Amino acid sequence: MAHQPQIRIPATYMRGGTSKGVFFRLQDLPAAAQVPGAARDALLMRVIGSPDPYGKQIDGMGGATSSTSKTVIIAKSERPGHDVDYLFGQVSIDQKFVDWSGNCGNLSAAVGPFAISGGLVDPARVPRDGVAVVRIWQANIGKTIIAHVPMTAGAVQETGDFELDGVTFPAAEVQLEFLDPAAEEDGEGGAMFPTGHLVDDLEVPGVGTFKATMINAGIPTIFLNAEDIGYRGTELQDAINSDPKALAMFETIRAHGAIRMGLIKDVSEAATRQHTPKVAFVAKPAGYTASSGKVVNPEDIDLLVRALSMGKLHHAMMGTAAVCIGAAASIPGTLVNLAAGGGERNSVRFGHPSGTLRVGAQAKQEGGEWTVTKAIMSRSARVLMEGWVRIPGDAF
Repeated sequence: MAHQPQIRIPATYMRGGTSKGVFFRLQDLPAAAQVPGAARDALLMRVIGSPDPYGKQIDGMGGATSSTSKTVIIAKSERPGHDVDYLFGQVSIDQKFVDWSGNCGNLSAAVGPFAISGGLVDPARVPRDGVAVVRIWQANIGKTIIAHVPMTAGAVQETGDFELDGVTFPAAEVQLEFLDPAAEEDGEGGAMFPTGHLVDDLEVPGVGTFKATMINAGIPTIFLNAEDIGYRGTELQDAINSDPKALAMFETIRAHGAIRMGLIKDVSEAATRQHTPKVAFVAKPAGYTASSGKVVNPEDIDLLVRALSMGKLHHAMMGTAAVCIGAAASIPGTLVNLAAGGGERNSVRFGHPSGTLRVGAQAKQEGGEWTVTKAIMSRSARVLMEGWVRIPGDAF
C-alpha cells in the first residue's frame, strides 16, 4: 500500500502575550490552503493535532489548552493605510473545526514582530533603532490594530524587562492600540450593546436569571456578577475547571447569551462557535494569591475578573477580553464599571488568576449611544521556534 510522504510548510512558533500559536505567511501555504475553506481548516487542524479524542494534541503543535491551540495567517495588505492582514484561527482541541469568529488579542502582539521579520512590512517604514509602527487589519472582525514594535540594530527586539503576569520571563514591551473595537464590520452582533441596554436580565433555562452586561468590544463578552453565580471572583483555574457542573452551567449561560446578542439563532449552534462569545464574572477588589504565588492586594486593583475561553477558565486573561473589560469599565453603569467603583474612568487595573493587568479605553456618548474609540494595552512577544512544520501530504 502506497503512503503519502509528509510535506513541510514554512512556519514560526510564537508566543504573544499569554498565548502561543503557529504563524504562517499566506504565500507559504499550499495553494489549496491559501483560500478559506475545508482544505485550509484541515491543514491547520493537522498542524495543531486536532481533533484529538484524548484531548492532548500529542501528534501536533498544540498544547491542549485554548491558549495554545491557535493558528495565525499573515499577508501583505492591499487595504489603504495598513501594512498586513491578520487572520486568526482558534482550533478546537477535541472537535473537528476551526473557529474563525473572533480575534486573539494576545497573539495580536506577535503579529507586528512576525510581519517585520517576515519581510511583509515596507522596509522604509521600519527604523533601524526605535519603534516601528505596524498597521494591522484584523480580518476576522474587520478592525484596525496598531502595534508599536521595538527595534534594535535593524532587528525586532524581543528581550527586555517588561513583565506580564501569566508569562514566566520578562521580554520587550509591545504596545497595542485597538481602534474602534466595538461592533464588527459585518454587523454581526449589532452595536456595542447588542440588546440596547448596559445591563439586562439574562434568563437561562434550568439555571436562573442573572444581571448581565452583554457587550461587543474587542470580542463579544457576557459579564456577570460573581456573587450571583456563587463565586467570589478570586477563584483560580482548578476551582472552576475541575467542576463539570460549573463548566456546564457556564456553557449554558454562554449559549443563551449568544442568542440574546444576536450571534446565534439556536443554542445548538454554540457547540461549533466556541471562541465567541466569552463569559466572564466580576467582583469588587479582594485579596488573593495568584497561581504564581504572587499576592494580589485589594488596593492594587480596581476589580476582579475571571473569564472562560473554549469552555475552560482562562489561566490569565484573553487579550480581546481585556479590551472588552477596559471598554466596559469606561462606561458608567455596566457591571464591570460598577464592580470597579462606578463613575467615569479611562483605565482600569484588574485581578485575574495569574496576577494583574492594566488596560485603557476612551469612551464617549453621542445621541444616547456609547462608543469606544480606542483601547490600549501592553503585551510582549517572542519567537520560540522557526523553520517548517510537517504534516502528511494527504491531510488536507
